[in-house]
Amino acid sequence: MTPHVASFFHPDSHTFSYVVHDPATRQAAVIDPVLDYDPDTDALGAGPLQPLLAHVREHGLQVRWLLETHAHADHISAGRWLKPHWPQATLAMGQGIVQVQRTFAPRYALDVPTDGSQFDHLFADGERFALGDIAAEVIAVPGHTSDSVAYRIGDALFTGDSLFMPDGGTARCDFPGGDAAQLYRSIQRLLALPDATRVFICHDYGPGGREVANETTIGDQRACNIHLRDSVSLAEFVATRQARDATLAEPKLMHPSVKANLQGGPQRAT
Repeated sequence: MTPHVASFFHPDSHTFSYVVHDPATRQAAVIDPVLDYDPDTDALGAGPLQPLLAHVREHGLQVRWLLETHAHADHISAGRWLKPHWPQATLAMGQGIVQVQRTFAPRYALDVPTDGSQFDHLFADGERFALGDIAAEVIAVPGHTSDSVAYRIGDALFTGDSLFMPDGGTARCDFPGGDAAQLYRSIQRLLALPDATRVFICHDYGPGGREVANETTIGDQRACNIHLRDSVSLAEFVATRQARDATLAEPKLMHPSVKANLQGGPQRAT
């Protein structure tokens, strides 16, 4: 089954959000939506959501799912913000968010529940759901973060921050709860999918000056991913990933992002 996928790029955070829908039933999921955020004023902006909302309206879609791949550390998620637009939609992410909440809530002195109750549903690894007539599956891919999941919807795979474009490699593993060896094992599960599986990534930074891109295939990843193509061993990957992570600064929006995203993002003001 082949869902329709529309992508929306947020240049400030280099993030791709998605609206994926079943052409037969018009049922849709929104994946990793983004809000603008000004760190100087602490102001939020819904500008990035307007093209996404317009797409849903213009195509007569019924949004049934608001899906987060993990608690992002570099942008403010818009899942809870969008919930009033589609009260029937289920705000969901992986069960690992409970561990992330328990790690980061004390770090940021947050008085928030640490049982995942801010979300309508927490997915177990391997859990299945449906998008109209299209079967979907949740694949736990911890390593970048302990709550990371990928969503396989028909022939489309949404990898979050596990896989980047082949010339971008993979995501960092130096946040609390991250683990390079675990990410290697997680990605092996994704690379075992059929080569023709369409892969939609969450971030792209245009390495080498190329234009940003967001779609590849499992076959391309197996053959060309600079960190994890077929010939790369676990030990080689861990050494490469750890060396790369040692050069990376903390994301500039990590603190406000994690504080908001532990709860699916901020609520829309009424």
